[in-house]
Order: sequence, then structure tokens, then C-alpha cells
Amino acid sequence: MSVPLESIRVHTEPTVYLLGKQVVQPDELARFLSDHGVQWSTDSDVPAEVLTETAGRVCYMSFAKPRPGGNEAYLGHIIEVGHGSVLEHAVWNFVFTGISRSLTHELIRHRAGMGYSQLSQRYVDESVAEYVEPDVIANDPELHRLWLEAIGRCHEAYLALAEKLTAKFADDPDKTARRKNARQAARSVLPNATETKIFVTANSRALRHFMEQRGNRAAEPEIRKLANQLLQIMRKEAPHIFSDYVETKLPDGTFEITTEHRKV
Repeated sequence: MSVPLESIRVHTEPTVYLLGKQVVQPDELARFLSDHGVQWSTDSDVPAEVLTETAGRVCYMSFAKPRPGGNEAYLGHIIEVGHGSVLEHAVWNFVFTGISRSLTHELIRHRAGMGYSQLSQRYVDESVAEYVEPDVIANDPELHRLWLEAIGRCHEAYLALAEKLTAKFADDPDKTARRKNARQAARSVLPNATETKIFVTANSRALRHFMEQRGNRAAEPEIRKLANQLLQIMRKEAPHIFSDYVETKLPDGTFEITTEHRKV
């Protein structure tokens, strides 16, 4: 069984889809304020920024005398003094694709404030698997050739094992179980470069920590690309929470993410 190397789809860039985010219930916010005899409004129309400001103000019931500067100044102060727990109230839902299993092994170490649902190699047929190639290899023709040949051999081994294992479990009347048992064994030859998809729910404090850790110059380049893509999205989604970051171009073409307000 031979797989044409040109038929193998290769990724070098992650893709981020923003699928969900919060909304504010203005009537309920107004009822809460009315019940407590205060009037207050914010100058932000971004739900994440409104909710984090509201959460912070609840701590001190500081609705009646807001400081000058509006939402931007308020959240800037929250970040400056390190009241990071307030940022946990802003939540988004993403799907990441075009990323390797190597990346998700690191990604899922970020447990606090982040939840995951990842593609299952037990139930999903990887006979059409795609792969993620590091730039340092992709940019060198000889290294690329060696890498692609290695990927091809792994892919061929998976196809052969899946076929023979499916035949081995042919007596199992449960078709789903038969396929699962074949795939869960065959996947053992798939490399860390195998492309995967993962659904991620994260709050803004967890996202900030992820960007600072994985956007660092010491981080692996693939996950640093992901951190940078997230930063670009979050700057648009909630600029008052993510505008303090600075990007510095590194020799490999990726960007380091830094802020003077680390680990909020």
C-alpha cells in the first residue's frame, strides 16, 4: 500500500474560529442596580468588558462614584493592581484547527479557566489525516523531503493496520465497536505531527496567562503562532482587557508577546 506524498495535506499555520461569547442582560443589570438604590452605566458596549467591570464594582459596591476614564481606565487599573479574579468572568468559545498533537499536549496543561473537547482518534477515521510541519523543516528542501517521507511511512502503516485490524474484529456484531477497536490500535503509529481539532472555552484571565506563557520566546514556535493569533482576535474582542501586550518580532519570523502586567 503506497500513499502518494503529494496527496498528504500539510499545515504550517493554525486556524482559530471564535464560535461563542457572552451577552449582557441589560434588564437584569438595571433591576440589580435599582434594587440597591444606585444608578450606573458604562461607556463600553463590549459584553466581556461590561461584565468584568460590573464584577469588580460588586466587590466594593462602587457604582455610585465611578472613577474618571470609564471602562478602559477601570479595567486598566484592575490589570495594573493584579486583581485577576475579576477577569475570570469574561468567557469565549473557540475551535482551533491546523494544529498538531504536539501542540495540544502542551495546550491542555493550561487547566485553570480553560476547558477542552478534542477530536477522538478512536472514533474518527485518520485514513485522511493531515499533518503539521514545523517551519524550520518546511523552509529547508532536504529536511522537508525527509519529513514528508517519514510522514508517508507512518500514514501507510496506519492504513495497513486499520485494514487488517478491521478484518481481525470482523466477528464483532457491533459495527461501531469494531471500527473503534481497529482505530484505537492503529493510531499508535501516527506521529505527534498529526493535525487535530479542539474546542476550547476560556476566560480572559486564563487567555492572558496562556499568551504570556506560550507567546514567550522560549515557547515552541507552533504554539507561539497560536498565542499570537489569539491575541489579534482578543484585541478586537475586548481591547480594554488585552491592549497592554507588546509584540516583538523574533528571528524565526514569529512574535514574542510581553506585558508589564504579567500573571494578573
